[in-house]
Amino acid sequence: MTRYRNLSGNSNVVTYEVTEDSIHVVFKSGRHRNYLYNSVRPGQVVVERMKALAAQGRGLNSYIVSVVKDRYARKW
Repeated sequence: MTRYRNLSGNSNVVTYEVTEDSIHVVFKSGRHRNYLYNSVRPGQVVVERMKALAAQGRGLNSYIVSVVKDRYARKW
């Protein structure tokens, strides 16, 4: 897992892990903290944008809340 840089200082994202067709995001809080997003749900285009935001260290949590919402493949 890679620590999310959180350049804005107020993200709920702690770490993430990228594979070819998915991103696994771990959040600080919430009933479920681990979320998997993949090429099936929410789709590869969205996952690629999430990967880019994760690498930049800014905007990932906001993108998930405003665009991705509950379109995850798995949560635990």
